[in-house]
Amino acid sequence: QVQLVESGGGLVLPGGSLRLSCAASGRTVSTLAMAWFRQAPGKEREFVAGLKRGQGNTYAADSVKGRFTFSRDNGKNMGYLYMNSLKPEDTAVYYCAASSGSPISMSLRFASTYEYWGQGTQVTVSS
Repeated sequence: QVQLVESGGGLVLPGGSLRLSCAASGRTVSTLAMAWFRQAPGKEREFVAGLKRGQGNTYAADSVKGRFTFSRDNGKNMGYLYMNSLKPEDTAVYYCAASSGSPISMSLRFASTYEYWGQGTQVTVSS
C-alpha cells in the first residue's frame, strides 16, 4: 500500500514561485509513475504534470508547460512540483497521485491511471 502526503501549499503573489512536496511511503518513488493534478472550485480535476517510472522527464499540461517542473528525489522518497511564474488561474487544490503500473506517456494525464492519491494542498495565487 502506498501513502502520499502533500505539503508546501500556501498564498503567493502573481509571478511568484512555490514548491509542492509529495512524501511517499510503502514503495520507493522510482518504482512509481507519479503525477500532480489540481482542482479549482466548481471545476473538474485536471492533470498538471507527470513522471513515468524511472524517468526524469516531466510531462506537463499545456497550461503549465515552461513554468512547472516535476522531479523525484529517490533518496528522500519524495516528489516535488516546482511552480514558477504563478498566475491567479493556478489557484486550486493540488493532489499528488501515484501508480504502481507502467502507463504510457499519453495515459499519465488521466486520473483513472492512478490508484493512490494524497489529501491535497491548497495553492492560492492572489495579490
